[in-house]
Amino acid sequence: MDKPKEYCGIFGVYNHSHAAMLTYYGLHALQHRGQESAGIVSSYFDTEREIPVMPVHKDFGLVLNVFDDQKLFSEKLVGSSAIGHNRYSTSGAAANPSNIQPFRVHYSNGNIAIAHNGNLANARELRERFTEEGVLFQTTSDTELILHLISRSDKENQMDQIMDALSQIRGAYCLVIQTDDKVIAVRDPNGFRPLALGKLDSSYMVASETCAFDIIDAEYIRDIAPGEVLILDQEAINNGEPHSRYLEPEGDNSKHQCIFEFVYFSRPDSRIFGENVDKVRRKLGKHLAQEHPLGNILKGNYTPDKRPIIISVPDSSNTAAIGYANENQKYGYDCKFDIGLIRNHYVGRTFISPGQKSREQKVRTKFNTVRGVLEGRPVIIVDDSIVRGTTSQYLVNMIRKAEPTEVHFLVSSPPITHPCFYGMDFPSPEELMANRFNGDTEAMAKEIGVESLRYLSAQGLVEAVKEAHPDGAGYCTACFTGNYPVKVNFGMEKEENEYI
Repeated sequence: MDKPKEYCGIFGVYNHSHAAMLTYYGLHALQHRGQESAGIVSSYFDTEREIPVMPVHKDFGLVLNVFDDQKLFSEKLVGSSAIGHNRYSTSGAAANPSNIQPFRVHYSNGNIAIAHNGNLANARELRERFTEEGVLFQTTSDTELILHLISRSDKENQMDQIMDALSQIRGAYCLVIQTDDKVIAVRDPNGFRPLALGKLDSSYMVASETCAFDIIDAEYIRDIAPGEVLILDQEAINNGEPHSRYLEPEGDNSKHQCIFEFVYFSRPDSRIFGENVDKVRRKLGKHLAQEHPLGNILKGNYTPDKRPIIISVPDSSNTAAIGYANENQKYGYDCKFDIGLIRNHYVGRTFISPGQKSREQKVRTKFNTVRGVLEGRPVIIVDDSIVRGTTSQYLVNMIRKAEPTEVHFLVSSPPITHPCFYGMDFPSPEELMANRFNGDTEAMAKEIGVESLRYLSAQGLVEAVKEAHPDGAGYCTACFTGNYPVKVNFGMEKEENEYI
């Protein structure tokens, strides 16, 4: 679909007899963060051979398909610790099985595995350095670079090697690293991506979103802090809490949490960056109503039995649409939130055959209109974002066939005008609709076939998030404003540096 892509979901467990099974459930809850492939690495000590072992199972596909054999958890993925990964890749490297995470290697200090969510902004520099030194690469992923940094460190202690490697990378990243006796969770010093700590009985776990804790009835403890390297080991079990080391902050020493996590990526039932996603999205709808109330939008008159209908594009904009409707009702507008689009959740990735019409057909197989809700009424569509505008155009065409009196399109975020280098996959700037039309909302409205198109302002977006979470830190808005908080190599190509 015509939406930004998030790169990955990660999960880790320490000190549980069914660590891999818990990781499986965690990945299932995080499936929305990546559907290309999935993998789990567990760890145990082989008493017969007297060596630590890290079995791995990973493949292309959804979590349910990759781990459809229950014997995997009783015969292969055994042990009391495990890490897992859901992957979304760039199209150029999607078919490369070597890129499926977690990565697992054996080096002088034992086994080590890693799973990564984000993007290393200095990946090209590191890769060029290693290439000059004669290093051979097994993947096209920037994640592999971290393993090379660890294995080539001149530090003697493994934990010091890991810290040495982390001190040499920059960008937006969250990591789970598994050694023979630890699970280590890392969040970059600017805190771009979310990462949380949970607990179940005497075991600890980490996850990209708290919804992964809910599925296994684990308790959310706290967010892992920006720059924190959280160590889960026997010492953490003995002391009743994990211990941490910290990375030196880069640049202005500020937090730059990805604001798009609230807009679209994270599940509404998750808690990220210290706040409930559902609450923030309702605030986005509220501020959207304050900037664009119905009285400034509707063209014609309407009667009480044909009052304006506010609909969402399910599922990510549901709560923003509710917030928009509720705020307009406070202003005295006789409007109603209703279900005007039904989403089919069972459309497989391979269902659509290639061809020029496949995008439109994919929209039709994924969504259908409820004619009785839309017919003869003014319809206000609320969506979370517009990228190319193609899906919006197809949806509007479908809604028009239900014969509403007028159709307006509102977006609960600002126009996307710039690429992201911190862990989201956007099209090139030339493909972004807001760029193609130079921000001309009237021309864009005509393109997608609506009477009007309105966006939430960048200021309104930040105000909405801060209203929901007054104590929250700074947020990255680079895709809307072009203000990149951490230096990036603007010349890097996705085919040469696969973002994970």
